[in-house]
Amino acid sequence: MNGIRGFWRALPTEGRWLLSTVAIQTLGRGLTLPFTIIYLHEVRGFDLALSGTLMGLIAVVGLIVTGPGGSLIDRYGARTILIIGLASMIAGCTLLAFATNPGVAAVGLVLIGVNFGVSWPGFNALIASVVSGDLRQQYFGINFALVNLGIGIGGVIGGFYVNVEAPETFTVIFLVDAASCLIPVALLLGPLRHVRTQSVAPAGETGEASGYLQIIRRPAVIWVSLLTFVAMFVGYGQMEGGFPAFARQVAEVPTSTIGFAFAANTLVIVLFQFSVLKWISGKRRTRVMWIMALVWAASWLLLGATGLVPDTIAASIGVIAFMSVFAFGETLLQPTVPAVYNDLASDHNRGRYNAVNAAAFQGGAIAGPIAAGLLLDHGLHAVFIGVMVVCCLGIGVMALALERRITPSVNGVVETQPAVD
Repeated sequence: MNGIRGFWRALPTEGRWLLSTVAIQTLGRGLTLPFTIIYLHEVRGFDLALSGTLMGLIAVVGLIVTGPGGSLIDRYGARTILIIGLASMIAGCTLLAFATNPGVAAVGLVLIGVNFGVSWPGFNALIASVVSGDLRQQYFGINFALVNLGIGIGGVIGGFYVNVEAPETFTVIFLVDAASCLIPVALLLGPLRHVRTQSVAPAGETGEASGYLQIIRRPAVIWVSLLTFVAMFVGYGQMEGGFPAFARQVAEVPTSTIGFAFAANTLVIVLFQFSVLKWISGKRRTRVMWIMALVWAASWLLLGATGLVPDTIAASIGVIAFMSVFAFGETLLQPTVPAVYNDLASDHNRGRYNAVNAAAFQGGAIAGPIAAGLLLDHGLHAVFIGVMVVCCLGIGVMALALERRITPSVNGVVETQPAVD
């Protein structure tokens, strides 16, 4: 990998179009993501339990839609399904902007969930159709950094702009989120209109043979999906639940420290992702996952240590350090797992493979906050940290099991031809 210029030159035109607008697209999501539950509870006056339940609709609907969405992507193409999903997102954000009762808010959040269910497998299938090999792994990593950059900038702007005493400020950010979806729609209808993700199955392989049942029976898919589920359980599943709760209740840090911790997370990803991609290029992806597991285990031990010095500067430093170290682990995870799924897939079932990936991700993200709530509500703070660390080490074990079930090329190793005398 010869630097960012070499990477950019190696990309096909379609890949450049996709990548060049990522941060702008996700800025709108960053405007609303941290403030939706505040909007529902403090601005629209829904009680906290109802607001939390409404927020959960996004993940639940996304999980339900993911399976059918993957099949539709393989049948009709990612471009068509993504346009439908983005239209759903635009409608959902617009409804939410003016939702003064729980029913309207619920419909809006369901529509947003529909987009979440198809956008992950859809965009991953689109990316995999445009780039391949080691370039694909690099693309997934850089895309992840740009997504975080857009969301991070959006969150900062939203934090300065929104005001619970001025409901119209929340209306504006949801409408901006809706408008930002017009950017990928324009790309899909314009420069990317000729990109085709669906293909005919090889002779002798029926639709059933390449269906979900056959896919999830593959040992490699089982192991990478278990790894993804556990990684999301200890990772993103804790970012909006377990981590803030532990930081506030056990480490006793102010809310501003938590905000700085999320900012540090974004900064580490943006600063280090490209360097990490250069380092892991050509290395076994499963070994990279092992290192990620150890990094995450260390980060959770850091957070656990803050509980020993609550309500101190040391605790605040530890909370920020946790998110910084955790972010470094993210830069190792995000380029590797999607690349494994897409290298296992064929063009005619790529949507379904990415749907399996998305389902494992969403399942872990749903289960994580539930487990954190049960443990922390019962005062089992040490047990909570212990579970996180054990799960991280379990990721390493699963990575080794996966390594024995995939080919070197799927594992990211570039096989060179021997020299001819």
